Amino acid sequence: MSDTNMSDGPLPDDEKSAPEDRETAGPLDESEANAVRPYVDLGGVKIVPRPDLQLRLEVEEGSKRVIAVGIDYAGSTLQVQPFAAPRSSGLWHEVRGQITEQIKKQGGETTERAGAFGLELIARIPVAGAAEGTTRVARFIGVDGPRWFLRGVVAGQGAIDAAAAEQIDEVFRSIVVVRGQTPMPPRDLIPLTIPAGATQTAATPNSAVPGAAVTAPPATGAAAAMGASAPAAPTV
Repeated sequence: MSDTNMSDGPLPDDEKSAPEDRETAGPLDESEANAVRPYVDLGGVKIVPRPDLQLRLEVEEGSKRVIAVGIDYAGSTLQVQPFAAPRSSGLWHEVRGQITEQIKKQGGETTERAGAFGLELIARIPVAGAAEGTTRVARFIGVDGPRWFLRGVVAGQGAIDAAAAEQIDEVFRSIVVVRGQTPMPPRDLIPLTIPAGATQTAATPNSAVPGAAVTAPPATGAAAAMGASAPAAPTV
């Protein structure tokens, strides 16, 4: 079931939301991916290396657990988190409502619109410590896959410029989600790992990964506000 052919009425909260061509164009499940294509393996997700693409692994300070992947590419930043989901139902419709409520509590506002992956949110969020009325724009996207839900938060040019949005959306599409066979409650974060050769020292590149510099700074901002598992609205 997909949002691509949207009806005029409200959608059930547990209906799956994904592009009609997700199984071939992505984001892909591990079972659908090209086994011989090179990827940066981060455990719960695999990223296609590209020239000028940089990866940041956002680490929870106390537990040292990786809780998000940050991708910097072509003037945009994409934060990615994979979550366990039910086999026959989705999370994105319900999660969008939760994000909207949380951003409203922060004094921001959201607009829902149709995007490349179905319904997405455009959020204007107050910037803490800045002049009154200063906001930052973020774009929230989500795709329900087989037993997983992939959420992305886009900032920078990809949140405000159509051409830049296409570029960062292509990166999101190219992600492979590795759900694994371990039973997990819905909404639990699928474990992410630091690839071999990378360190947890900020701004330390992984020279063994072509087309990507991998760093693992302490979790701050968006990832830190996310908490332990449930896909809630991060502070942008």
